[in-house]
Amino acid sequence: MRIATWNVNSVRTRLEQVTAWLAAEQPEVLCLQETKVADALFPHDAFAALGYATAISGQKAYNGVAILSRLPLEDVRLGFAALLPSDPVAAELDEQKRVISARIDGVRVLDLYVPNGSSLTSDKYPYKLRWLACLQRYLTLQQAEGEPLVMLGDFNIGPEERDLHDPERLTGGIMASEAERQALRELLGDQLHDAFRLFEPASGHWSWWDYRSAAWERDRGWRIDHIYLDDSLQELATGCVIHRAVRGNEQPSDHAPVVVNLAWPPDDDEGDDPEAEWP
Repeated sequence: MRIATWNVNSVRTRLEQVTAWLAAEQPEVLCLQETKVADALFPHDAFAALGYATAISGQKAYNGVAILSRLPLEDVRLGFAALLPSDPVAAELDEQKRVISARIDGVRVLDLYVPNGSSLTSDKYPYKLRWLACLQRYLTLQQAEGEPLVMLGDFNIGPEERDLHDPERLTGGIMASEAERQALRELLGDQLHDAFRLFEPASGHWSWWDYRSAAWERDRGWRIDHIYLDDSLQELATGCVIHRAVRGNEQPSDHAPVVVNLAWPPDDDEGDDPEAEWP
């Protein structure tokens, strides 16, 4: 199973690019962020023509998440309140459409658009930290259900210095502050693992390049789009790749797709010897 994440920065603006990429790559699942469209106007038909069902949680002009799947979408859950119905913070945070999940072929796929935070002095920064704390509470309940879990999306955090093009200058600022990184580490715990880092330890691999300051042309990027796998799926990962060439499209999103390959479903007969005698 191939599962991808892509902040498309307006699914209608980028629709031709997204459908072209899907037609070429044909992942089983694509999770989108910043769809920026009300549910009634989401372009379901364009994806259905390629064989993808859609689950959406959108709002006009801002935010918005969606899951596209060639496999059946089951038990779709919208927002934090799906698992935290009595949590007043969850209800408040769900006013912005940033969380959606579905069970796909027995795997829980959790698609997130983490708030950016704007700056350390903005009121959006404590909002981001509250959002991450709520995600941690949400994950505690999700993981207790025992489903294999893929958590992915635009996290708006560079977890380590190797995830920033200029760590000396950027570390400590927004998306690289210690409070954001600590919040991410705490919600991951020792049960969720960065799929990209299973295969590529080096720096120089980015998923986002700002539209400003010729960041793409100068390759001054960040790795802020992540795919996290639980213990059971980590063992089945066979690769994780950033499709950076897409950022070079005409009028592109400022993010590139990230794709993980999983040997799923696992082969239950692996290791069986058909010649073995019955006891």
